[in-house]
Amino acid sequence: QVQLVESGGGSVQAGGSLRLSCAAYGYTSSTYYMGWFRQAPGKEREGVATIRSDGSTTYADSVKGRFTISQDNAKNTLYLQMNSLKPEDTAMYYCAEKFGWGVGRRLSPHEYNYWGQGTQVTVSS
Repeated sequence: QVQLVESGGGSVQAGGSLRLSCAAYGYTSSTYYMGWFRQAPGKEREGVATIRSDGSTTYADSVKGRFTISQDNAKNTLYLQMNSLKPEDTAMYYCAEKFGWGVGRRLSPHEYNYWGQGTQVTVSS
């Protein structure tokens, strides 16, 4: 089994920065995708950024140039550095993982099997 534990959320003013972390426990694989997703009240969950085990990254257009996804394999930890935050970035942020490289749409939440409990990010104007 896999357990994903997010941390680092909080409240910031527009233009500020936060770094989210996701620690992975349990089963590991040399081929996987990990990603950050978010869900605002009344909206569907959407993909923010993903990273493949070889380091290949994908970003949603809304965060390109502002967010950076990275991983520390030695610590089994995924990160999301969020800069120039906007009020519309306010959401619950989730970490997710799927094993293997077979994927249709990297940013689709439906592709991922394992999920963390989420961490809240609130950006005020």
